[in-house]
Amino acid sequence: MSAAERTGCFIALEGGEGVGKSTQVCLLAEALTARGKQVVVSREPGGTPGAEAIRELLLHPPGKGWTAEAEALLFAAARADHVARLIRPTLEKGIWVVCDRFVDSSRAYQGGAGGLGDPAIRALHDFGSDGLRPDCTILLEVDEARLAERLSARDGSASDAIGGRSADYHRAVAQSFRRLAGADPQGFRIVDGMGTPFEVHERILEALEPWLAAANGGLK
Repeated sequence: MSAAERTGCFIALEGGEGVGKSTQVCLLAEALTARGKQVVVSREPGGTPGAEAIRELLLHPPGKGWTAEAEALLFAAARADHVARLIRPTLEKGIWVVCDRFVDSSRAYQGGAGGLGDPAIRALHDFGSDGLRPDCTILLEVDEARLAERLSARDGSASDAIGGRSADYHRAVAQSFRRLAGADPQGFRIVDGMGTPFEVHERILEALEPWLAAANGGLK
């Protein structure tokens, strides 16, 4: 399903650990609803019963954990179910989807920081999800020093198999996201994640204005 074939709009929020994606997903959904849009909020990995089961395996793996290849396959499997059972049907009904992470997280984490390479991740996505892309991907970026403060302030129980990886790994993730956004300026909007949640939210709405205008009968 191409962008021309769907009537809903698909927005993904991306970024490393602690940049504030979950908060901004909620604020964006509320703002879109206030503007008269029907909105479904989802997340990755997750969003459907099958994908949520895989999420638990990924974030709390049995034994010694997954190899990089197995991890990428599990993410792709969760995403394929998510796309087939929730995202595509929702967009076909003209409903907006706001998602906390999508395929660009796999590209940054497993493809970039994990060393598997972008072609491998894209091939899995092409096979499992027919290459579906968001209409717009919002990349939240936060200064590294402030990000370290945010992560250290988190409850230790919030760490999982991926979030608890080394600072070098998460630095590589941030660099990978930046490269992806730089290579696709039409598909990404980079938003400064510093400041209050409301300030960041206002920047996101400004970045999405072309899509909001198009939905209201304007032009992109």
